[in-house]
Amino acid sequence: MSNLNIVCQSAESTVVAEYEPVKQRSDAYQSEAALENAFIKMLCDQGYEYLTIKSEDELIANLRTHLEKLNDYTFSDKEWKRFFADNICDAKDIETNNPIVEKTNKIQNDNVQSFVRDNGLTQNITLLDKKNIHNNRLQVINQYVETQGNHDTRYDVTILVNGLPLVHIELKRRGVPLKEAFNQIDRYQRDSFWAGCGLFEYIQIFVISNGTNTKYYSNSTRFNRVKEVS
Repeated sequence: MSNLNIVCQSAESTVVAEYEPVKQRSDAYQSEAALENAFIKMLCDQGYEYLTIKSEDELIANLRTHLEKLNDYTFSDKEWKRFFADNICDAKDIETNNPIVEKTNKIQNDNVQSFVRDNGLTQNITLLDKKNIHNNRLQVINQYVETQGNHDTRYDVTILVNGLPLVHIELKRRGVPLKEAFNQIDRYQRDSFWAGCGLFEYIQIFVISNGTNTKYYSNSTRFNRVKEVS
């Protein structure tokens, strides 16, 4: 028999939703690839769009597409080149500022960026819509390869919000200590997240999981702030 939960109710109408119990997780052997595929399927079932992106050029093109959709504005190629260099990559400040702090501040406090269009007028571009959160587009990519860092790296799962990588998930098979995933992200921060245009420095949250235990922590200089997810 179905379980119906009341979503909202008034004198004229009642809106209900059917509740389907979530299957209990298995503690049986599960490979890292199987865990990754199951996780991505779960995200897609919740409305995330799955993308096959393997290069920085594809990542940048996807970012442009979704910023244009969010802002109902089409960049000229010259405008996009300037906006991306000055407002996304912060090319002019890259040697003087802490890029992770600067990019986090941009997401948290300065999410509307302005630039001068080709015609001389000023255009505001929203990176993250905080007033109407459902306007933001959620996507998931996996096995992204970074070749411009100190070493070639392949990231497990990354969540994009309007094309920007804001959440990164590192997975290990059941039985593997979470510390291995934590150390792997630590290596990525040291060796590759800054590589290329540094888009992965926009990541706000890291998640590590072995399918049984899961923890998350912020992308900051305080790596001891780790919380367990139930």
